[in-house]
Amino acid sequence: MQFSTFGTKFSQHSGITQLMDDLNDGLRNPDAIMLGGGNPAAIPEMIEHFEQLSQKMLEDGSLVAALSNYDGPQGKTEFIAALAELLNKTFGWQISSKNIMLTNGSQCAFFYLFNLFGGKYDDGSFKKILLPLTPEYIGYADAGLDPDIFTSLKPTIEYLDNRQFKYHVDFSALEIDDSISAICASRPTNPTGNVLTDEEIEELDKLARKHNIPLIIDNAYGVPFPNIIFEDVKPFWNDNTILCSSLSKLGLPGVRCGIIIANEETITALTNINGIVSLSPCGVGPALALEMIKSGDLLRLSKDVIKPFYHAKALRSIELLQQAIPDPRFKIHKPEGAIFLWLWFEGLPITTKELYRRLKERGLLIVPGEYFFIGSEMDWSHTHECLRMNYVQDDEKIQRGVEILKEEIEKAYSES
Repeated sequence: MQFSTFGTKFSQHSGITQLMDDLNDGLRNPDAIMLGGGNPAAIPEMIEHFEQLSQKMLEDGSLVAALSNYDGPQGKTEFIAALAELLNKTFGWQISSKNIMLTNGSQCAFFYLFNLFGGKYDDGSFKKILLPLTPEYIGYADAGLDPDIFTSLKPTIEYLDNRQFKYHVDFSALEIDDSISAICASRPTNPTGNVLTDEEIEELDKLARKHNIPLIIDNAYGVPFPNIIFEDVKPFWNDNTILCSSLSKLGLPGVRCGIIIANEETITALTNINGIVSLSPCGVGPALALEMIKSGDLLRLSKDVIKPFYHAKALRSIELLQQAIPDPRFKIHKPEGAIFLWLWFEGLPITTKELYRRLKERGLLIVPGEYFFIGSEMDWSHTHECLRMNYVQDDEKIQRGVEILKEEIEKAYSES
């Protein structure tokens, strides 16, 4: 059987496919130590809230209505209107329902966006998406219809106390020409937990406006929901910004709801794409979130339950790691948000893909760092020295996982 160019490209195994396969396999294996995938934690208070909310909506008929009716290609009208009102009230933004549309998850949203702006143009030019700082989200890497639609920059590294470090955008090396059609960055960043500073965001916005290109911000873990962000930074949006949020990290990954906030022209274009590709986004997640907005629970639970849960888990996991691995070559990116720790083993004599294979044989799943350095062929040893670790599991599993990691790291260093 022969496939088209599209079929050949998108039927190949990729980093994000491996990550999701491992996540699925691990969930079926009770003995697996799942420190790899991005599944959010089963926070008891959130599970109880969703159970009670679902029961209420089942009784009043709104859940069945969401299950049994199509929404338009822009998404559920009532939720979009309520969200616009909430954002205006919370942040003083001036947006309307014409500035918001929904997709079947953030992965779908970024597929639309990257191919709306990146790739071949009618005038014969080829334009790329600039990632101003790598490592970046593994799910971006293979999202382009055309190959090589990303270009990226190596970050600068700020060394901090307590064997921690932080990445920053290297503005001295950042150059934008006519080949760049958009800037994209996640905040907080998956995989590292890095949060771009207010100053970095403002500088990226200035560059985007100067070159008449959009600034895309992946806000899947950010404010106002799910608010898994531990730094005091300002939320950012203007009519040149495309802000992408999600319901997944509230604890609802199964409803597949991505949210895009942008100017009207962009929303109209994306809505048309949505109608062609997906017909209509799923209405169940928006129906649940609409009730959470009406009750005031969406922001309250994000601030008072979700954020403190993950912050405490991050700090506890760092404590376990640093106690188990005192080697000064081991460093952790400062946890500023998201649900991952980014581990750096300086001078590691094997690649983290090989380390991943060894860990997987022992029942521990952690994602190798090579997959996250997207868009550049960097001759940089750092790209082979890092791992992404999900810290949402209970302490016992994290301790078991850390012990296996310690043993394999010591073995790898001893082989050099």
